[in-house]
Formats: sequence, structure tokens, C-alpha cells
Amino acid sequence: CACKRYLRTEELFMLKQTLSADTYHCISRGYDSIASRSYSLHTDSYLDPAFLGIEQQQVFHKSWQFLCHEEKLREAGSYVATHVQGQSVFACRGQDDELRAFYNVCKHRGHELVQGSGQTKAIACPYHAWVYDLDGHLSSVRRSDLIENFNVRDVCLDSIRVEVFCHLVFINLDPNAIPLAEQSESLASEVMNYAPDLASLTYAHTLTYQIKANWKAVVDNFLECYHCPVAHRDFCTLVEMDTYRVNTHGIYSSHMAKAGRSDNKAYGVDEASVTDHAVWYLWPNTTLMRYPGRGNFMVWRFYPAGPEETYEIFDFFLETDTPNETEIEAIKFVDEVLQPEDIAIVESVQRGMQTPSFNQGRYLVDPDGGGMSEHAVHHFHGLVLDAYRRAVQR
Repeated sequence: CACKRYLRTEELFMLKQTLSADTYHCISRGYDSIASRSYSLHTDSYLDPAFLGIEQQQVFHKSWQFLCHEEKLREAGSYVATHVQGQSVFACRGQDDELRAFYNVCKHRGHELVQGSGQTKAIACPYHAWVYDLDGHLSSVRRSDLIENFNVRDVCLDSIRVEVFCHLVFINLDPNAIPLAEQSESLASEVMNYAPDLASLTYAHTLTYQIKANWKAVVDNFLECYHCPVAHRDFCTLVEMDTYRVNTHGIYSSHMAKAGRSDNKAYGVDEASVTDHAVWYLWPNTTLMRYPGRGNFMVWRFYPAGPEETYEIFDFFLETDTPNETEIEAIKFVDEVLQPEDIAIVESVQRGMQTPSFNQGRYLVDPDGGGMSEHAVHHFHGLVLDAYRRAVQR
């Protein structure tokens, strides 16, 4: 739409978006581009509520956020709504087969237009029944003749960026964002090489968790397997740890290993069509996974629910909408073994950060890029500091 935007001015965001040079210097002190000689992020960024405001604006409102598998938006009239750190948005497939996304707010009084997902021929506000076409234009208003100097067709919803990437739908609140396919370089080719059936997979299950830890602590833990032989001994029977390799790229890292052979039934390696453990971290809060077994794909997200709380969502996409016996075992292993172990770890880390005796740590770095190296954590911290640097420069 070419209509005028009425969003809040940049000045109203300044307190949340800016960071003093002195504070940035403290947070980044000791960080080095060479991981083996670097210190990690200062604990203030995991504890101080001011950093969450900065991250909401400089990280989450300026990055590509997973919305759904494209299957939910294939048909004309389909829509999916979500929230991106306080911003209500939705995507829909128009009658012209065009995929679009908008802020989920009526131009009349600000009521949210849709909830969840579904099918519709038009978007009708549940407050006063203002009706919008699926291209975002206002199409009808009850008693509009009583509004002076008003033309229904002059009003439209504010659009946001939307992109289908590897058969997954992503949105971005930043109108100037580089397309995800371009920004993520070779990620698409990697994912489709390991998951060529991704388009045909269907939603099957979701796991959710509330964790008493900063979202960055949760990502930190996910990005290294240095702790696996200590805290995830069962997991270490599922993969051949000597084949585990981690590679970092611009806004993502890849974590690959061969499936192991053990009595653990969480991975269905017998007669499996998928034989690799393939995982990708995508900046800032999304992970993509392909486990050994039948055709499958998982999307795992970490959302800040507060300075010291994270909301996790783990979606499973399988060959059928009902998991088979082996897949049920895999889901149970995540839910009853891996997640309780990881949650206990990161919540302990968060408590430890509250003490005055710990401010920063070091990275254990394997020059061969082995899975027990922490260079992917260092890579993530560098991306966080880049976002903080942008806040300083405002």
C-alpha cells in the first residue's frame, strides 16, 4: 500500500534502542574476534531489564522470525497470526495467490483483527466490523457516510516483510531487511540437501516450555556440546561424537553428526530414510533440525518472556500428522530427558549469574571444529554485540 503510515516516531523508541558507549564498553570488554583468546558477554546483559528492551528493538524487530510451515498458507484465504516481542502481526494468502503480511491492527480503533490461524474470504474486525480485503485494503465500513473527508479505499493495513524460505514462512518487521535467502548465504542449500522432502512434511506435534533463564543463556547452551558427555550421556549414545562438527557462517551455524548405534530408541536408525543428525542455528532465536529416522524436520524457537525468562516452542513436522511409535519415542526423549536436563542447566547458570563472583567466562575452542567446542557460542555473542553496537550508534 502507498498510504501514509501512522506508526510511532523513532524518538519514542530512543530510550529502548540506545545504549551508552560506556555501557557497551563494559558489556563487550574482553571480547575478541578470536574465540580462543576471548571472554564471553558480561552477565549484565543477561540480568539487566534494559538490555531486553534493546534486544526487542535491535534484534527481534530487525530479524527474520519463523511463522509456520508453508502448508498452513498454501490455500487462498489462509492466514496465520503471531506476536513478535509485543508486535501483533499476521500473514495471509490472497485470492490472487500472493502471500502478504501485515500488522494485526484495525485502522479504526486498534483492535487486533485475527487470532490463531484459519481460512477467510476477508478480514473483518471483531470490534466494529470494518472489513479488509486480503491485500490489506479497507473494503467496507458500516455507516461510513457519517465520517467527513473519508474514503474507504484510501485506508490499508501496514505491511511487513514476508518470505518463504526452504518451505518455511518467515516474517520481518524491518522494512529494509535483506532477504533471508540472501542474508543466510548457503543455509538454504544445506537444509534442502539434508531435507529434500521438507515441502511434503506436515505438522504433527508441539512441545512448549517456560524456562527461568535469559533467552541468550538458552541459546548459549544449545550451541555447544562440550557439556554433552557430562549432562547428556544418553544423547551421546545417539550420535557418533567423533563425527560431530560445528561450522559458523554469517547469521547461522551448522551442527552435524552421524547417528550412533545403541539400545536407545529415540532415533529410529534401523531401515531409516534419514541417517544424519543435522542441526542449524539461525540468528537470533531459531533452530532447524533433522534427526535420524523417517522423514522429519523440527523448528525450535526461543522467545524472551522477561529479562530472566524464556518461552520455548518446538514444532515437529513429519511424514504424517500422527507420529509413529519410533517418533513418539523421539518426542518423549526430547520432552522427558533432554529438555529437563537442559532446563536445569540454564536455570542454574541464570542463578549463578546473579552472584557477584561471576561476570564473564572463557570459550573452550577445538581448532578442528568438533562438537565439544564452544566457538558457535562465541559466534552468537559476536552477533549480539553487533546489535548492541547499532544501539550505541543511534
